Amino acid sequence: MKQWFFVLFLLFTIVSTAQRRRVPDKLANEPERVKAMEMLAHADTLQQSIHWPNITPQKFLNNLKQNLDYPFKINTGRGTNFCAYGAITYTCFKNEPSRYIQCMLDLYRNGEAFYRDVKLTPSDGVKKEAGLMIYQGDLDIHPADQVWFLSLADRFKGYLNFFNMRYKKGDENTLWASTNLAKFNRMLRRLCKYKVGSRGSDLIRPHSKDLPGFLEEKLLQGEVYLYLNNALLRKKNHNSVKKRIPSHYVVLMEIIRTENDIIIKYWDGSYKTVKEVSLGSLKQIIYGISWVKYKEKNNE
Repeated sequence: MKQWFFVLFLLFTIVSTAQRRRVPDKLANEPERVKAMEMLAHADTLQQSIHWPNITPQKFLNNLKQNLDYPFKINTGRGTNFCAYGAITYTCFKNEPSRYIQCMLDLYRNGEAFYRDVKLTPSDGVKKEAGLMIYQGDLDIHPADQVWFLSLADRFKGYLNFFNMRYKKGDENTLWASTNLAKFNRMLRRLCKYKVGSRGSDLIRPHSKDLPGFLEEKLLQGEVYLYLNNALLRKKNHNSVKKRIPSHYVVLMEIIRTENDIIIKYWDGSYKTVKEVSLGSLKQIIYGISWVKYKEKNNE
């Protein structure tokens, strides 16, 4: 009897843990995803774009379909400064993939497009480079993602971009593509029509008496984004020199308190990562926290 009790208890523990930590494979609600897939099906006769000479229609459509089927796998590249745009894309995939697909199809056909009231008009330099990026990991073979990230970086500017406003080959790795916290929040508001809350800055860390509790509270309300000093969290090519500055954006998915440390689960441009850190380290690596509430989203 005791053995059966132990087995049942063990099974219950495993199932409970799996449910608590489970992240859905599909980010979008099913009706939205079906609508997006129908858009792609109607676009199967897409003609070669004169605006994007280095991207064939088939590779473009295949990339979009893969993004709908495997949204967690969208890759922001190795060494690029596209992480902020990746975090924004996570939100687009999760809530409105059909709007994203329509915008991408319009971009390919017309060379420009609207995402809500934001007009994307990528420069000639961006259009010529998309499809040719190399040495950027999986981003090399995903031309639609190149179009999207380059177009967002070309459209949105902050003070970090002041001395490099016009795209030149290789600028995805430079300040041209960088994103400060205010710019990130502006992109989130403009593209997704969220009411965005934020703490912290590019230089001063956010203050909270109970940082894990604060993050848990915001996760219950909606999506949470962290602006990190990634050099302290883990090594990454664009942070090879360990400076005490933030440079990386991730989507926080879960935070768990243990007896001695904090476990954070986050999405980091094609990877779902779990890290165990001390409370002191958590406070040290986080410079900015942005969050949204689902009920405060304007769907117009």
